[in-house]
Amino acid sequence: MPNHLAGQSSPYLLQHVDNPVDWFPWCDEAFREARARDKPVFLSIGYSACHWCHVMAHESFEDERIARLLNDHFIAIKVDREERPEVDQIYMEAVQRLTGGGGWPLSVFLTPSRKPFFGGTYWPPRARAGMPGFEDVLEAVGRAWRDKRESLLDQADALTTLLRESDASDASGEIDREPLDVAGAALARQFDPEYGGFGAAPKFPAPLALRLLLRTQHEEESALPAMVAVTLDRMAAGGMYDQIGGGFHRYSTDRQWRVPHFEKMLYDNALLAACYLEAWQVGGDSVHRRVVVETLDYVLREMTHPGGGFYTAQDADSGGGEGTFYLWTADEIHRFLGRVPGKRFCEFYGVTDEGNFEGRNILYRSNAFQDTGMSGEERVAREREFAENRRLLLEARARREWPGRDDKILA
Repeated sequence: MPNHLAGQSSPYLLQHVDNPVDWFPWCDEAFREARARDKPVFLSIGYSACHWCHVMAHESFEDERIARLLNDHFIAIKVDREERPEVDQIYMEAVQRLTGGGGWPLSVFLTPSRKPFFGGTYWPPRARAGMPGFEDVLEAVGRAWRDKRESLLDQADALTTLLRESDASDASGEIDREPLDVAGAALARQFDPEYGGFGAAPKFPAPLALRLLLRTQHEEESALPAMVAVTLDRMAAGGMYDQIGGGFHRYSTDRQWRVPHFEKMLYDNALLAACYLEAWQVGGDSVHRRVVVETLDYVLREMTHPGGGFYTAQDADSGGGEGTFYLWTADEIHRFLGRVPGKRFCEFYGVTDEGNFEGRNILYRSNAFQDTGMSGEERVAREREFAENRRLLLEARARREWPGRDDKILA
């Protein structure tokens, strides 16, 4: 029997309409129910292209025993973060303050008055690899609500006060140069000089940080700022960039930008296209121009509604599992391109018989930063050859089972 998500417009919410969990959407009715039944709220926030959201849904929200725990002891609310970004922002900050980390699926426990008191992200259904099981978490929170409620309410009040104080900071007046310099210095401390980006793996592309550096540091340097140049070049050569179809995946699981989390988000690609465009305008690098064109071609080809507007996201998963749509074997490439051009393509894009990801290959420009000894004319000819190779592989890939698409159009 469908739950309270029936009739919602969000594809993400509709993915959970037949769960045994009695989900509510974010609404006053859910919180009235929590007050009337004297239950805490379990809030789950995610989005349709999120791989780990799907994993937790299959492992836990389709599990009858876990669903029974949720239904008996909590009011369960499911939120699409793209449909309700203000809800996501509030409770993401709450979980970050509670745990020091965040991400999706975002899992938060609230009082019936909407105040958060405990949270996390993905939990496996049962304890494994040092992680608590979701079933254990539900039982522990249920006991605490019954036996230690005053302590939970005090924690919820204290956390809510912190969130309100953060939100009430004075934003009046003009911004001087100092905050920009402080931000630039903080980014410089986190910068990876070898592979670009900021911090350790997993690495996110951070287009807004890069555009900040472009606009502040370019005022003082005639060339493209080094942190920006290294990061954009390494991302464009890596597996986080779709070397066949254009566009960027969500983030890289490794330092080198080679192994992506495979979902593609509209907002990431819009921001990154603008970032590469600004970099090309400053530095004139043809690679940056190519990435802009390929990324926008991808958006127009795969993310555009015929009547106007743009779709929100593409899923990480297709029929064979995570990233299957984007992976290749050496035999497939030789079959589609021919033996000799296929061999050259495999050497350039890091393709091996053994594979670099679960027996298959993520494509990345493995020798993009090496001196190949070729002349300028030879490099141009080879790049033309690879462009034709990519076109042929794009046609072949289009015959595969496509990843799911969130066809929600946001304005």
